[in-house]
Amino acid sequence: MPRCPWAASEPNTTYHDEEWGVPVHDDRRLFEFLILEGAQAGLSWTTILKKRENYRKALDRFHPDKIARYGSREVKRLLADPGIVRNRLKIAATIQNAKMFGQVREEFGSFDTYLWSFVGNKPIQNRWRRMSDVPARTPESDAMSRDLFKRGFKFVGSTICYALMQATGMVNDHLVTCPRHAELGGAARK
Repeated sequence: MPRCPWAASEPNTTYHDEEWGVPVHDDRRLFEFLILEGAQAGLSWTTILKKRENYRKALDRFHPDKIARYGSREVKRLLADPGIVRNRLKIAATIQNAKMFGQVREEFGSFDTYLWSFVGNKPIQNRWRRMSDVPARTPESDAMSRDLFKRGFKFVGSTICYALMQATGMVNDHLVTCPRHAELGGAARK
């Protein structure tokens, strides 16, 4: 059976086969995906995947506590780093989101508990047959986006939140024809 059509070449193929849609419950990995999905706004996910290792190096392996303390020197360093997306607003959002991440973790005990509450703490199993069926946003991503904005997060529109939900397994959006759909808990194809 074929993969989801967007995963036709590297690095998308490996990402699709090993990560996309796999439930993530580690706070730092969830934070990484939040930042990378925001960085992707207006760009292709392939571009971000190719820069992912550079992001990990540039952003202290996505340690939110360290990033929350970044000042003008770190911003200048990041704006000069060709290995990441050098957008001042996205860099500022990364630092702001790291600060807000700490507040959410304090309130909820973990970022994981907070994010997964938007899907009732278990993956939503969709049954899409064509990529054109897959939505860009849902009521759940709308709610997540509204709440993140209310808490002071940036670059967290509903489409970004839905991409985060897909990446971290909050929704299973592999097509029913893709072997990963069933492997990640989707019902067998009928």
